[in-house]
Amino acid sequence: MSADIDIDFGDRDRVLGLIRSIPARQENNGQIRRHNSGVYVTDVPYDPVNGCASIDYQAAEQRGYFKIDLLNMSVYQLIRDPDHYTEMLSREVPWPKLQDREFCEKIVHIGNHYDLVSHLKPDSIARMAMFLAVIRPAKRYLADKIWSDIAQEIWTRPEDDSYFFKKSHAVGYAQLVALHMNLIDSAN
Repeated sequence: MSADIDIDFGDRDRVLGLIRSIPARQENNGQIRRHNSGVYVTDVPYDPVNGCASIDYQAAEQRGYFKIDLLNMSVYQLIRDPDHYTEMLSREVPWPKLQDREFCEKIVHIGNHYDLVSHLKPDSIARMAMFLAVIRPAKRYLADKIWSDIAQEIWTRPEDDSYFFKKSHAVGYAQLVALHMNLIDSAN
């Protein structure tokens, strides 16, 4: 089974303090380190020297271990309560404001890509999801295309191992971008 579960938190350390977990292991060119966000909440062989799983997360997946990525997402710290969250999600997203460099550079996930944002002008969740996929290495070649051409190729898995965004991740992150835009817009 190949699953990819990412869960965003305002403070992942608070959550990790509440559950028993083992950090995933990542090996690259003989170097061992803890995975940035991946943990196991089930028994997995443990390496006490490195404080993480004793097998690389990719090998662990092949053996049937299930890794969950718990991600820090500071945007959620801007949410006051559930009603505020609902209000921010239901607001009309100010897509034209992305053409303002100062505004765009504040937005999570896209702030360093103002030139491409101003070129492609994402104006919906669907297009923002495609934009987020375009800025990944495997799909960067689509950056100069028009939306209809991007849409035809963006969700196709690359044949090599280059990094790309699955549609489910991209749509979730596009929602987060829209939420962040509404939070910043409402604060002004």
